[in-house]
Amino acid sequence: MHLSSLFTVSAAIGVVHGYANVQVSQLMLKNIDPIVSPGKYESHMHTFFGSDAITKNVTTSKELQAGCTTVKNPNDLSAYWIPTLYHVAGTEMHPITPALFSVYYENIEAAEIPIPQNYHAVIGNPSGKSQFDVPAGSGAKWFCEGDKANEYQQSTGFPTHTCSSNLQFLLYFHDCVDTVSLKSAYSKGGRCAGNMKRMPRLRYSVRYNLKRIMPNGWSGAPPLKLACGSSYCAHGDFINGWVEDAARNMLKSRGQHSLVPVDGSRGKQGARPNCKPVDRDPKGGTSDYKIAAQQGEAHH
Repeated sequence: MHLSSLFTVSAAIGVVHGYANVQVSQLMLKNIDPIVSPGKYESHMHTFFGSDAITKNVTTSKELQAGCTTVKNPNDLSAYWIPTLYHVAGTEMHPITPALFSVYYENIEAAEIPIPQNYHAVIGNPSGKSQFDVPAGSGAKWFCEGDKANEYQQSTGFPTHTCSSNLQFLLYFHDCVDTVSLKSAYSKGGRCAGNMKRMPRLRYSVRYNLKRIMPNGWSGAPPLKLACGSSYCAHGDFINGWVEDAARNMLKSRGQHSLVPVDGSRGKQGARPNCKPVDRDPKGGTSDYKIAAQQGEAHH
C-alpha cells in the first residue's frame, strides 16, 4: 500500500537550531521488522519511510544504499519506521497517514563521530502497556500540538480531549554508540559510558491531523489504536543509510546556528533521486492488519 504524506529530514545545529526540510512520500505499510523479526512476516504493522530497499531481510547500510529513497535528499537512504496508528470504527480499523513525519539530527556540536554505517536501533517499548513501561530517556510522549497545558506533560498516553490542531508524538534515539559492537545508549551529563562516542541524536516527531477522521473530536480515551497495542507501546525503528561522506558532512555544521544543508556524493540536499521508490517485495507480507494478525498467529 502506498500512501502520500509529508516527511522532514532535519540536520539540526545546536539544540534544534537550524534544520533542513524536505517533502516526500510514505513508502508503505507492511508487517515486517528486519531488526526485531528478521526474515519473517510476523510483525505488527509498521509504516515505513526512506529507502525502498527495506525488506524483512535487509539490515545493512550498503543494502539500503542500493535502493531508491523517499527522502528529498539523495544521500539519505536510511530506513525509518513506526507502528501504524489506526482509527477504530466499530469492528474496523483504518490506518492513519501522518500529516507530517519529521526527523531531526540534533546536538551536532557535541558529536564526536558520524552515525556509524550499519547502526540500527529500536527506541521505545513495543510491548509497553503503561507509563511505567516507557524507557527513561526516550522522551516518548503523545500531546496536542500547540496545547501548552498538555504539551509539556511527559505522558505516553493519548490526550483525553480533542486536539485543537494535530496529535503529535515525540521520540528521542540514543546519542552514544560503541563503534565496534554498535551497541548504543543515552549520554548522561553530556558524557558517554565506557568506550562509547557521541553521535548526532536522532529525534522523531510525528503529527496526525484527526479533524477529518473525527470531526466531532473526543472526550476521554480517543478511538485510536497502535498496531502494537496501546499508546504506551509507541516506538521507532531506524537503520542508518546515509552515504558515508554525507554523514561526515553533517558534522561540518557543528557550532553553527543556521540552516545548513547536508550534501554528499550523490547530490545536494533537496535534490530528488532519479528513480521511483517501490515495494521491493510486493508479494511478501501484507498491509492489511487482519491478514497480518493471522500471519502472526500462524508463527506462534
